[in-house]
Amino acid sequence: MKPLSLSALSMPILFSPPRIARFAPLVLAAALALGSGVAARAQPAPEAVTQFTLANGLTVIVKPDHRAPTAVHMLWVRVGAMDEVDGTSGVAHALEHMMFKGTPTVKAGDFSKRVAALGGRDNAFTSRDNTGYHQQIPAGKLEEVMRLEADRFAHNQWPDEEFRREIEVVKEERRLRTEDSPRAMLYEQQAAVAFLASPYRRPIVGWMSDLDAMTPGDVRDFYRRWYVPANAAVVVAGDVDVAQVRKLAEKYYGGIAARPVPERKPRLEPEQAGLRRLEFKAPASQAYVGLAFKVPKLEPADLTDAAGAASPTAAASRDALALTVLAAVLDGYSGARLERALVQGEGRVADSAGASSSLLGRGPQMFILDGVPAEGKTTQQVVDALRRQVAVVARDGVSEAELNRVKTQWAASETYKLDSLFSQARELGSNWIQGLPADAGSRVIARLRSVTGAEVQAVAAKYFGDDQMTMATLLPQAMDPNRRPRRPAAAGRHDAGVLN
Repeated sequence: MKPLSLSALSMPILFSPPRIARFAPLVLAAALALGSGVAARAQPAPEAVTQFTLANGLTVIVKPDHRAPTAVHMLWVRVGAMDEVDGTSGVAHALEHMMFKGTPTVKAGDFSKRVAALGGRDNAFTSRDNTGYHQQIPAGKLEEVMRLEADRFAHNQWPDEEFRREIEVVKEERRLRTEDSPRAMLYEQQAAVAFLASPYRRPIVGWMSDLDAMTPGDVRDFYRRWYVPANAAVVVAGDVDVAQVRKLAEKYYGGIAARPVPERKPRLEPEQAGLRRLEFKAPASQAYVGLAFKVPKLEPADLTDAAGAASPTAAASRDALALTVLAAVLDGYSGARLERALVQGEGRVADSAGASSSLLGRGPQMFILDGVPAEGKTTQQVVDALRRQVAVVARDGVSEAELNRVKTQWAASETYKLDSLFSQARELGSNWIQGLPADAGSRVIARLRSVTGAEVQAVAAKYFGDDQMTMATLLPQAMDPNRRPRRPAAAGRHDAGVLN
């Protein structure tokens, strides 16, 4: 179990929805322990966040936390799958792989070896909105990883043959994570049906035909275009001194030449005006159905102290917050509404059922209802039961007890998330990607706690009609008895991550 964090809310969760974490018992216990002084010894509180910009446009964010002699260093680049163009889907993720393949002074594969030799660990990830690289190391080794990361950000290079080998690893990653998973294939195709103009319609890992056709030049062009200082941020959290980090940032990142960030064209999704339906057949043991509804997102401008009701997006942002609360009421804790109504008791129609709502992102957002039919039940029965629960909220509202329960969880999460340096750094980087202030986490929690039952009832009545829905159904087919399980292809040290 893990607390609801701003970085989790901002990661695009289209069609592969993580549940809003059911962390209440653990979080509340931790919060009570901290509040009652049960901890063995007092821990120094983390210091305030400091943010500054180098002359070349690169942002640096520092959060000192001296509770342990470790540090997390992250490089965030505001470019992801949504910045690709048709024909080169997957290039952002392919570049993430190639960033481990060398510079004039670091051989292919040596980056991770050097981090490990420092006593640290490293990895990277690609999402629709961004690409991130991270290392967790002893605090005294911060300078070494800053030197390494700045070097590959500015001087990534590799021979064509290295790319030809690595793109096969990327293809195998697609086969293992997507093509061998019926639900992953369903999610991918549902996104392609739900979105017309938005680049969120393309998979992060890329279409296989695009990976087959990708060239070293495609990746190098993407790197030169987007990996510029003004499009990146360095986040450091842990046992560090702000002045020290500033000095090291100036030394290793400050000398990278400034270049303009490419202009981004608006690719606005046209309003949906009718039900969209997808039926997907694949070898599977159980059916599955997912209902995706287009919903508003929280606009960064509406999270500032100056934001008010006069903002043109204020009402939509408020609805986005209320939808997040609705998802928590439906599926935010053990024994929430969907579990009680669909999974437990004599009226059981589903083996599992869930709800999630994405709040933040560079592109359009979705509210997801999904479920797996119980034995003897149909996907239509699950669909009807899921929509019935939303209709009940629209008709009768929610209780104060339900609202207080999810709000208490979010309040406790603000304390609990401090246990992880990585979570702190990731939240700060995610805030920057979305154009949010460094303290956006506490601001979002405060606004979520202010949502009323009437607002939750109103959004339940507003956003769940057929015209806003894309329904995807997995129709199980017989397994091929002669099919052999796929074995992962041999790969290097780097285990690149794709965030769906």
